[in-house]
Amino acid sequence: MNLAALRHRLPASRLALAGAAAFALLASDASALFIVNQPWVRLARKAQTTNAYMNLTSTDGATLLAARSEAALHVSLRSAHSTAATGLALPSKSEIALAPGHDHLRLTGLTRALKIGDRINITLTVRDDDGTLQEIMVSAEVRFRSPVDDERRAHHHR
Repeated sequence: MNLAALRHRLPASRLALAGAAAFALLASDASALFIVNQPWVRLARKAQTTNAYMNLTSTDGATLLAARSEAALHVSLRSAHSTAATGLALPSKSEIALAPGHDHLRLTGLTRALKIGDRINITLTVRDDDGTLQEIMVSAEVRFRSPVDDERRAHHHR
């Protein structure tokens, strides 16, 4: 399939993400490639608590150790049962979903109101299996539900 045909099958954002991932694969030789897909955050008022979700993949084994954001006083990794977690294993080449009802990031003490369409930066601290620490900047959109759920709903109602 050529690039023109691919453009008609993939939304522009997914095509850009695929291009960025391919470039990162070519440029990366020292440490594992860490891929973040579909990051989003639930809307909330200032000083409240909300959750962040995303899909994480590492080319090599890694562990998500921590996260931080200028939008919250504290960011913690929470297990599916909403208890604090000390780290999240990211097996090699496996997608791990931070999703509602599962592991997720909890942002407490929001420094501002989060409205639909806003973007917030979250920095993930990841340790590769070789001990190398990486900080990964993520730009998450404030939404009612995941991008995949919105896309399913859009196709279902046509």
